[in-house]
Amino acid sequence: MEPPVNALRANDDWWRGATIYQIYPRSFADSNGDGIGDLCGIAAHLEYVANLGVDGIWLSPFFPSPMRDFGYDVLDYCNVAPVFGTLEEFDALVARAHALGLKVIIDQVWSHTAIEHPWFEESRQSRNNPKSDWYTWADAKPDGSPPSNWQSWMGGSTWSWDARRKQYYLHNFLPQMPDLNFHNPQVQDAILEVGRFWLERGVDGFRLDTANYYCHNRSLTDNPAQPVGKGGDIPAAMQAHLHDVCQPETLHFMERVRLLMDSFDARMTVAEIGSETNLERMIEYTQGQKRLHTAYSFLLLGDQPSPARLVEFHAPWQEDAGSTAWPSWALSNHDATRVATRWAKGDAQRARQLLALLACLRGTLFIYQGEELGLTESDVPYEDIQDPLGKAHWPHNKGRDGCRTPFPWKAHAPHGGFGSTTPWLPVDAANQLRAVDVQEEDASSTLHFTRKLLAMRRAHPALRTGDLQSLQADAHVLLALRTANGDAVLCAFNMSAQVRTVALAQAFASAGHPLFVGDVIQQDTSLLMQPWSAMLLPVKI
Repeated sequence: MEPPVNALRANDDWWRGATIYQIYPRSFADSNGDGIGDLCGIAAHLEYVANLGVDGIWLSPFFPSPMRDFGYDVLDYCNVAPVFGTLEEFDALVARAHALGLKVIIDQVWSHTAIEHPWFEESRQSRNNPKSDWYTWADAKPDGSPPSNWQSWMGGSTWSWDARRKQYYLHNFLPQMPDLNFHNPQVQDAILEVGRFWLERGVDGFRLDTANYYCHNRSLTDNPAQPVGKGGDIPAAMQAHLHDVCQPETLHFMERVRLLMDSFDARMTVAEIGSETNLERMIEYTQGQKRLHTAYSFLLLGDQPSPARLVEFHAPWQEDAGSTAWPSWALSNHDATRVATRWAKGDAQRARQLLALLACLRGTLFIYQGEELGLTESDVPYEDIQDPLGKAHWPHNKGRDGCRTPFPWKAHAPHGGFGSTTPWLPVDAANQLRAVDVQEEDASSTLHFTRKLLAMRRAHPALRTGDLQSLQADAHVLLALRTANGDAVLCAFNMSAQVRTVALAQAFASAGHPLFVGDVIQQDTSLLMQPWSAMLLPVKI
C-alpha cells in the first residue's frame, strides 16, 4: 500500500490541528535481536505509520542513559544510546520520515539529568566549582532534615543528601535524577544549545517533558496539605504543589525556547503540563506568540469526563482570552493506562468511539502506538515489572509497564513479530491477537477505522482547526458542530450503555459521507443512537 499524499507543509502552523503518532522506541520494533526496540526498527515501519494518515511522529527518549527511568534520566543530551542505534541511524530515520511526509518531534528532558551526567559530577564536587550552581542545592535544616517538605512522585522526599558538599540536592523524581537549576542563566544557555543541536539535525519539534517543573520557589517554602478529601494515598498526592512546580520564572525560559524555535523554519514545541490547575497552565504556557506553540495535560489521561466536562475543557480556548493559545489532547501515552482499558473497559466498539471523539476535539492530537489497534492495558506480573514507579508503589500502583509492552506486528509470529528474541517486557497474548497483520485483513477492524477517521480529519478544515460549538452536552450525550470557513461536521456521541434519542435544533443536510461507530439512525430533526455509538457527518451550513 502506498502512503497517503501528505507532503510536508512549509506553513509554520503545520502543527495546529495536526495528528502526531507517539512511538515508545523500546517497545515498537527490535531490528537487531537484543529484545529492545531501536531506531532502525522504527525506520523500517514508518510506512505503516504514514499510512495511518498522521502528520508526524513523537519519539520518546533515545539518548544515552543508565535507563533507571528508561531514557528519562539523560546522561548525554546530544547522542543516541547504543541500545537504540547511532546518530547516523537517527539522521536516516529523519530523512525517511520526511520522505514519507512525516514531521519528527523528539522528547527533550530538560528538568533533570542522570546522576552520572558530567554536569552533576562536577557540581557535586564542591560549593565553588564552575558548575556548583547548575543543580539545586540547599543546606539542611538545623535538625538535619531536608530543606522543605516537598515529596517526590517516585516516593519519599524530593531531597537527597550528598556527603561531598554536605548539602541536599533536589530531585522531583528518582534520587538518581537530580534537578537542574533553571534560575541559573548558564543552565538555560546550555539547554538551549542542546535544542539547537537537534534542530540543526532536522527535527521538526520538541515535546518538553515535565515542562512546568523547570523552576522551583527559591525560598523553598513548604507545600501545604491538600484540602480534606482531595489528596491521594501516596505522599506526593497528599500536598498541594504550590512551591516546587509552576513558578513564574519558567515562563521566561519558555520565551527563550520560543525565540530559538522561531529562528528555524516551521518548528514547534508541545509542553507536558502536570498540574493541579491543568487548563489554566496549558493556556498560560501557550498564550500569545512568545511562549510555546501548544501544550497537553493529564485532563484526558485519568478518569473519563462526562460530555459536559469535555465541553467545559474546550471553553477557555474558545474565549478571547485564550484565542492565541492552542491545546493538545491525548487519551493514552507511555505514562497512562491505555484508554481501551481505562475508559472503554476492553470493548472494541467503545475504543473506536473514543478514537472518533479524539478526532473531533479542537486542538493538536496525539495517538499512542497501538491505540489504532485498540490495544488494551497489559497485566505485567510483579516479577517482570521494570518501571521504578511500579516498584515503588506496588500493588496500589503497578506502574507504567502495562502500556509499554511490545507492539504486536504479527499475531502468530514469535514475540508477536516484535523481534527475534525475548523482549524486555513480556508480549501480551491478548494484544497479540489484535496484531497489525490480523487487522489488515479485516475491513471492520479498528486499524481500518482509524485510517478512515484520520482521512476524514485531514479532509475537513472544520475538524483540524475549526470552532467547536456545543449543541448538547450532558452526562451521556455529546452533540457538537465543528465549523471553519463554510466547512462543517456534525459530531454526535452516545457515551452510555442505553439507547438515546438526540434532538436536533434543525435538519442538517448532508455534505459528504458520514463515518459511524455502531448504529445511528438519522431522522429529520433527531438521531436514534445505539449504546456507545458515534456519527461524524459533514453538513451544509
